Amino acid sequence: MPGPRRWAVCGVDFTSRPSSRKSITIAAGYFRHRGFILESIEDHQSWEGFEAWLHRPGPWIAGFDFPFGLPRCAVQDLQLPNDYVSLVHHCRRLGRDAFRALLDRYRESRPAGSRYAHRVTDLPARSHSPLKLVNPPVGLMFLEGVPRLLDAGVRIPGLAEGDPERLAFEAYPGFTARAIFSGSYKNDSIAKQTPARRRARKFIVETLMAAKNPFGIALIAPPQLLASLVNDATGDRLDAVICAMQAGWALQRQQENYGLPRGIDPLEGWILMVPETRSD
Repeated sequence: MPGPRRWAVCGVDFTSRPSSRKSITIAAGYFRHRGFILESIEDHQSWEGFEAWLHRPGPWIAGFDFPFGLPRCAVQDLQLPNDYVSLVHHCRRLGRDAFRALLDRYRESRPAGSRYAHRVTDLPARSHSPLKLVNPPVGLMFLEGVPRLLDAGVRIPGLAEGDPERLAFEAYPGFTARAIFSGSYKNDSIAKQTPARRRARKFIVETLMAAKNPFGIALIAPPQLLASLVNDATGDRLDAVICAMQAGWALQRQQENYGLPRGIDPLEGWILMVPETRSD
């Protein structure tokens, strides 16, 4: 009798406009004993390639580097649908231009110094507000990413039901990277791709390869793949691997709600590995 199937563990470094210049980068591997075995890193320069990847049969679990939800206060203030799936479809129907205009108007309506509303998970994660449209345009990443997850029928624990053998989680590589190295390790601008940032990536990779890292699990990969994580000055490949390891962290905790807080907001969602904060 065949044993249980092995889960593929994946991480996705996302862009709201995939192209030959900036692709969607996907790292894939699996867990064995105390190690994450990185098998491949692939780039998708079009929506068609990414959408086809989402429809690959499971079992797989993936961490995606874009916000899955919007701040509840913004949803309420803008009188948007109060149901997650309805909210996502409504935003998609608006389209990029109208969605951008909506967020622009909302930010201008808020007091100076607090233009960008945040989700509960954004504050301990030190992540950008999903209402941000530039540097990085995470609002547009929400608009382009989440509808495609719903179209593919994947399950988003805590937010949307779907295929139980294709699991999608919000990941944030910066959260783990900061726990290893406090400075900058990447930049899309060639002029800012410095030797110091390369040394930072090398240090992060070497830390991931040791068991004493935020995951407690060693990264294992062929030398050429490991070298590519250091040599990619944009950090996309390294970020995809960190997202995959965050997804693996969740897989190891599938009996404990994948490590997610029990009471996460069903409009906002939660970022993997970010601890729950309490006000009391």
